[in-house]
Amino acid sequence: TLLIHEGVKAEEEFEKSGKVPDPESTDNPEFKIVLTIIRDGLKTDAHKYRKMKERLVGVSEETTTGVKRLYQMQESGTLLFPAINVNDSVTKSKFDNLYGCRHSLPDGLMRATDVMIAGKVAVVCGYGDVGKGCAAALKQAGARVIVTEIDPICALQALMEGIQILTLEDVVSEADIFVTTTGNKDIIMVDHMRKMKNNAIVCNIGHFDNEIDMNGLETYPGVKRITIKPQTDRWVFPETKTGIIVLAEGRLMNLGCATGHPSFVMSCSFTNQV
Repeated sequence: TLLIHEGVKAEEEFEKSGKVPDPESTDNPEFKIVLTIIRDGLKTDAHKYRKMKERLVGVSEETTTGVKRLYQMQESGTLLFPAINVNDSVTKSKFDNLYGCRHSLPDGLMRATDVMIAGKVAVVCGYGDVGKGCAAALKQAGARVIVTEIDPICALQALMEGIQILTLEDVVSEADIFVTTTGNKDIIMVDHMRKMKNNAIVCNIGHFDNEIDMNGLETYPGVKRITIKPQTDRWVFPETKTGIIVLAEGRLMNLGCATGHPSFVMSCSFTNQV
């Protein structure tokens, strides 16, 4: 969906001014790839994405973040074709997001680190359906769970489950495990990571790799990356000589470090597509 929308926009601009997309205009590595594909495609067919758009009956969107973007496009009048919101189907968001993450978060954590979850302090950033599943899994495994949440209703739900609500700044130097589940960006920044205890585990199960400030971490002066094994890296800060363990390079750790959600719960989601 993103590729077609950006492709149509680029083709119209190319036709009007001869200007092609510049992959260096963005810091997002995935969007760089999108712009590179479109730029290279303009050389062979300057109508490719417009023809694709005309053939499309519509799309169905599976993810929470993707649906939010589609609604934004609809409101701004830039949505090019009909879109079906699969994510908000009860048999997706209340099963895949919640129960799938409840299963695959500890699976990924233990495969990547073999850490004993019991007795640890675990911070879950966000308490939507994904956050609820993650918090439940960590709590049931014996961790003391703390939630950070900006939505007052979700925060109150966490409180009613006996979970403490704090800001990330209040708990960043105390916790052993950090999980981002928000679908937003810039949740755990490099300044947060510098303050974490030695060998704190940082991972994301929300959306793209910009929930955790991987760009800031990778470009931090003097930082040293030690690959423990594929998808499990220790990043050592020069001033403290202490390090944090980042899973799946900030991408979805349940896919990078494990095998994602079980097929049964995913079948609940995928039947909605049909």
